[in-house]
Amino acid sequence: MLVPLAAMALAACDPAALGGLGGSTGPRINTSEPVPVALLVPRGGSASDDLLAQNLENAARLAMRDLNGVEIDLRVYGTAGNAQTAATQAAQAVNDGARIILGPLYGEAANAAGVAVAAKNVNVLAFSNNPTIAGGNVFILGPTFDSSANRLVQYGTQQGRDRVVIVHAQDVAGQLGRNAIQRAITRNGATLAGTVDYPLSQQGVVNAVPRIRSTISQSGGNALFMTATTAGGLPLLTQLLPEAGVNPTSTQYIGLTRWDIPPQTLDLPGVQGGWFALPDPGRTNAFRAQYQAAYGGAPHPVAGLAFDGIAAVGALVSRGNPNALSGTALTQGAGFQGASGVFRLLNDGTNERGLAVATVRDKQVVVISPAPRGFGGAGS
Repeated sequence: MLVPLAAMALAACDPAALGGLGGSTGPRINTSEPVPVALLVPRGGSASDDLLAQNLENAARLAMRDLNGVEIDLRVYGTAGNAQTAATQAAQAVNDGARIILGPLYGEAANAAGVAVAAKNVNVLAFSNNPTIAGGNVFILGPTFDSSANRLVQYGTQQGRDRVVIVHAQDVAGQLGRNAIQRAITRNGATLAGTVDYPLSQQGVVNAVPRIRSTISQSGGNALFMTATTAGGLPLLTQLLPEAGVNPTSTQYIGLTRWDIPPQTLDLPGVQGGWFALPDPGRTNAFRAQYQAAYGGAPHPVAGLAFDGIAAVGALVSRGNPNALSGTALTQGAGFQGASGVFRLLNDGTNERGLAVATVRDKQVVVISPAPRGFGGAGS
C-alpha cells in the first residue's frame, strides 16, 4: 500500500548529513549467535501510535518464525513518534549492542535516528516512505512513488501509451509525485507530452480541467498520469475530464496512488478502465492471513514493513557472512521476499518493489500485469 506521505514521512532534513558513512559499511556480526536487532516503534505517543507500534512488533515477531535457523535478539524501543526521542533511543540501542536498527516510522524521527548512529557504523532500515531522508546509513522500506511510477510507465510504454501528460497538485506530495513520473518517463524512453498543476482545492481541480484537455489535444498525449489521491482530487478529476472530452478510451488514465482504497472508489464511473499499481496480491493476502491467525486481527497497512525488515536481515545472516548487515549486503541486487512481494534496497537509500498493474473493470480490481517474483538485474 502506498501510504500518503503526510501520514508517514513529510519532514525537512539534510540527507547530506548522512552521506559520509557510505553505502558499503556496517558492523561485523557473529552469525553463529543471535543477532541483536533494535526495533524502534512509535510507542508512548498517541493511542493510535501505540496500536501501530504493537502491529509493527507483531509483524516483526511473525517474520522471526520463518528464518530457518537464524536467531534474532529483538529489542524494542519506544520513540513516542518524536524525533529527539528517536535519536536518543537509537543511540541507546547501539550502546546496548544492536547491530542494525529497524524503524522508526516517521520521516523526521528516522532522519534523527540515522544521524544519531551514523558515527557508530550502524545502518537504519526506516519504515518511512520519504525519499528525502534516504542515503548514507538510512534506507527506507516504505513504498515510494518511484516504484509505482516506473512500473506504470514501463507497462504503458509496452502498450503504446508512451506520450504522457502529468497532472499534479501543487502541494509537496504532488510535486514529489510529478518528479517520480518524470524520472520514470526518462528511464523508460517515453515522452513527457506536458505537465499541468493545480491548487489542492475543488475550484483548483475545476479550473485545471480545460488546461488538461488543451494540453492533451495540442501534445498528442495518449496517457494521463495523475498524482491525485482518492481522498483528494481523483474523484472530481475522473468525473470532469470525460465530461470535458478527455476520452479514457483514447487517453489512458493512470494513477500514482491506489485507486482501490477505500473500496467505494471502485464504484466511481470515472475510474473504470484506469490503471494503478499495487503490491503482489497473493503475497499480501498470505501475510494478512498469517497475521490474522497469529494475532486475531487484521494488520495495520504499514505493519508489513517490519516483517520486511526482519526478512531481509534473516536472509542475509543465513549466508554466514560476518558483513551481512553492511550497506553492500543490504543492497544486493536480488532483493528479498517480503510481506507484499519482492523488494530490494538501492544504493541511494530508497527501494524498489515488485508491483502488479491493475485496472478497474465492472467496479472490481483486475490485475492486468502480475507482480514480478524476482529482479532480473542489479540494483542501482
